[in-house]
Amino acid sequence: MRKFVTAAVVTVCSWAVTVPALAAGDGEKVGENIGNLLGGWARSLYLGIAAIVALMFLLNRRFADMAVFMLAALIVGGFVMAPNDVAGTIRDIWTTITS
Repeated sequence: MRKFVTAAVVTVCSWAVTVPALAAGDGEKVGENIGNLLGGWARSLYLGIAAIVALMFLLNRRFADMAVFMLAALIVGGFVMAPNDVAGTIRDIWTTITS
C-alpha cells in the first residue's frame, strides 16, 4: 500500500511540474519551459528563506550578523538572479577604473 501511495504522489508531482511547461508553448521548448518554471520557484524559495533567516536575526537582536547576512544574500542573489546585469556592472566599473 505504501508503495502505491508513493508512486501516486510521484506521478502527481511530476504532472504538476510538466503540465504547465507543456501548456506554455511549443513542444520543442519543454525543457526550457520547465527550467523557467523551476527557476521561478527557486527565486521565490531563495527570497523566502533569506527573509526568514533575516527575521530570526532581527528577533534575536543580532543586528551586526543580520547586516552581514543581508549583504551576503544580496551579493549571492545578484549573481544568481541577474548574472547579465552583474557582469555589465562589473564591466562598467572596470572600464571606469582603467580609463
